[in-house]
Amino acid sequence: MHFISAAFVLGLLHQAAAVPAPLFGINIGAGSNSDATPTPVSQDDITNNLLRPALFSRAVYCSTNAVEKWACGDSCDQLPNVKVLTAGGDDGLIPRFFVAHDVDEDTIVVAHQGTDPKNFLSDLNDLKFAQVGANKTVLPTASDDIKMHDGFAYAQSRTADVVFSTVQSALASTASKKVLVTGHSLGAAIASIDAMMLKTRLDQNISLTAVVFGLPRVGNQAWADFVDQTLGSSFTHVTNQDDPVPRVPPQFLQFQHPSNEIHITAVDSSGFVATAEYCPGQENAKCSDGFDILSASVDNHRGPYFHNISMGNKFCTL
Repeated sequence: MHFISAAFVLGLLHQAAAVPAPLFGINIGAGSNSDATPTPVSQDDITNNLLRPALFSRAVYCSTNAVEKWACGDSCDQLPNVKVLTAGGDDGLIPRFFVAHDVDEDTIVVAHQGTDPKNFLSDLNDLKFAQVGANKTVLPTASDDIKMHDGFAYAQSRTADVVFSTVQSALASTASKKVLVTGHSLGAAIASIDAMMLKTRLDQNISLTAVVFGLPRVGNQAWADFVDQTLGSSFTHVTNQDDPVPRVPPQFLQFQHPSNEIHITAVDSSGFVATAEYCPGQENAKCSDGFDILSASVDNHRGPYFHNISMGNKFCTL
C-alpha cells in the first residue's frame, strides 16, 4: 500500500473527529477555516497549469538512473526536452529528487518523491509528528512562532543544500527566470518547504511556482500564514476526492494547510477527465476538509488525478 497504512490514517482522522475543542482549557482546534463557495476549474486550466507538474511528480518516482537519462517511460516521453542537472535519493531516508531544466518552458524544475511503504526508513519521515521550529539556515526569514512537522522538515534539510546550489547555478547558466517546485505526498511536503526556501533566498526577480499533490499538513497556523504571505497564488496544492492524506496530521495537533487548494471532486472511468474546484481560504470545509471520514480512500491518494496520471513507484514504467 502506498504511503502509510489506511488504518493508521483513518485512526488519526477518527481521533480528530472525537477530540472536543476546547480540551482541558486548550483550544485544540484553533486555526483558520473557510466555508467560501468553491469555483470550477476548467479543463484548460488543468492541462495548462497542473499537467506538467503532475508529470514531473510522477517521473521522480523512477530510479535515479532512469531519471538521469530521462528515460522514465510515459512521463519522460510526454516531456521530451528536459535536461536533468542533478538527481539523487535512496528511495528511503532520502526520498528521490531531481533538479532539471525544462527547456520547452525555460524553467528550472525541482521534484521530490513521495513515500514508498516498502522502505521502513521512508515511512519514518511521516510518522514523526512532533513539531519543531523552522530551520533558520533553510528559512532565514521564518519567525519564531512557526512550527513544522519534524519528519518533513528533517527530510527537506537532507537535500536542501544541493537543491539550492543547483537551482542557483542553473538559473545563472541558462538565464532562465522561472522555477517550478513539485512533488506528491511526502514529496509534496518537502517541495512546499523547498518552495519557501527558494522564494525567500533567491533573487526576487525569479518567478517561482509550486504545484503539489496529496499534501499532508506541514506546519502550524503561523506556517500556513507564512506560505500565504510569501507565495500567495503561486502556490497550489491539489487534493483528490476522498484522499485522507491531506487531513493528516490532524488540525487538533496544531497543523494547518495554507490557502489555494484545488480539489478534484470526480474523475471519469478513463482516469483522464477530472472535475475540479478552486477552494478559497485555508482549510475549506467544502473541499477535502469536508469529506466523510468513513468514505476515505487511500486509492484516491495514488490517483488517477487527471490525464490518467497516478503516483507511486508501481506507476513508474522504468
